[in-house]
Amino acid sequence: MADPRGFLKNGREVADRRPVEERVRDWNEVYPDGMGRALLPIIGTQAGRCMDCGIPFCHQGCPLGNLIPEWNDLVWRDDWEEAVERLHATNNFPEFTGRLCPAPCESACVLGINQDAVTIKNVEVTIADRGWDEGLVRPQPPEWLTGRRVAVVGSGPAGLAAAQQLTRAGHTVAVYERADRPGGLLRYGIPEFKMEKRYLDRRLRQMEREGTVFRNGVDVGGSITGSQLKERFDAVVLAIGACEPRDLPVPGRELAGIHQAMEFLPQANRVAVGESVEGQISATGKHVVIIGGGDTGADCLGTSHRQGAASVTQLEIMARPGDDRPQNQPWPMMPMTFKVSSAHEEGGERVYSASTKAFLGDEDGNVRALHLVEVDSSFKEIEGTDWEVPADLVLFAMGFLGPERQGLLEQLGVELDGRGNVVRDEHYETSVPGVFVAGDAGRGQSLIVWAISEGRAAAACVDRHLTGGTTLPAPIPPTERPLAV
Repeated sequence: MADPRGFLKNGREVADRRPVEERVRDWNEVYPDGMGRALLPIIGTQAGRCMDCGIPFCHQGCPLGNLIPEWNDLVWRDDWEEAVERLHATNNFPEFTGRLCPAPCESACVLGINQDAVTIKNVEVTIADRGWDEGLVRPQPPEWLTGRRVAVVGSGPAGLAAAQQLTRAGHTVAVYERADRPGGLLRYGIPEFKMEKRYLDRRLRQMEREGTVFRNGVDVGGSITGSQLKERFDAVVLAIGACEPRDLPVPGRELAGIHQAMEFLPQANRVAVGESVEGQISATGKHVVIIGGGDTGADCLGTSHRQGAASVTQLEIMARPGDDRPQNQPWPMMPMTFKVSSAHEEGGERVYSASTKAFLGDEDGNVRALHLVEVDSSFKEIEGTDWEVPADLVLFAMGFLGPERQGLLEQLGVELDGRGNVVRDEHYETSVPGVFVAGDAGRGQSLIVWAISEGRAAAACVDRHLTGGTTLPAPIPPTERPLAV
């Protein structure tokens, strides 16, 4: 293990973020000079708090099976090159997960039973960033080509992970993305202040040097049909995500100024990197109401602050979570507790147990307010608790209902389950032979670590399907994967 007395001598410590009044004026990462570099002065001591447990439950908490005690020990010993190797042994994109994952591994940390958990996520991102800074992360092109061609539809984390694994296995891989640039929600859903796109772009350059081909601006299911895709490739991986947004059909829904989060965020992300967007949905000078209290809602919150909103209110129909782990969510489960993200530090009001009864408009057909009512734990309205909240811009951040059914899925004829997700067997293969699915399209809306994990697992299954065997890491069948996180 690292420092045998580290967890006794040292408490949990995280890096300081930039002052709120400074960071809301720009789109840069909230940590000075980037998260990994900001953590360097303290990360060795924090890695030394790892107890190297006989049974490391952090492995159980991590969908990728990251070798956490191993790279904690290596960081404490200042062996960064080996730490980079052990980190990438299970995770294609640790600089993404180290910034964006909610860290179920830390909820499962044995130290967390009666102390603050090890800062696993911070150690991870520091290893990744230092690895890039010191040239320790290099392209890994295959030694030979198999002659087999694979199409990956979608360039989010699941698609990118599958593509990188299959390219390294020697297959010729083409990634199709309907947007003008690859990355999926990593590029157009995640704001710059959470992850600057330079981290994504350098990983994409690595993949291109390994041989992965990106075909952007191609609407598979439109300009290329599902049958044409099957004819051209030996296997197809669907990594199209769960992009069907949840709506709120209450009176006044037709008013102007009400939008889905994924209409608002992509435009803001484009502007943040210098692009121009005609008719941009902007929060500037407006009273903004965000319906949904999760990560997407927080992304809308931070974006609205940077655009200069007059006020921001975030609504959640659930009751406010407690500060401590609930008794019905014992260790090592990932508990539902009250969290304060960097966006929440920057201002805005969070309102819990609030249900929207109607949107109220002005004489010009624009939204002006929300009619709200308080609800109890069973979401039943509490009589006499109605009130109004002013709103010039309303953003829906209530999650997603599954993959888009029209177009590609209909053309391929893949079977869907009762939740609208693509059905797959223990080998990630759909009801159509040679067509596989990974990530949210098959699992439903979930975490970035699950997307990368499933992309890696699906790649191993595709490799075995094409060649009769595989040297890629053995996957866990999707039927054995827990849905809790």
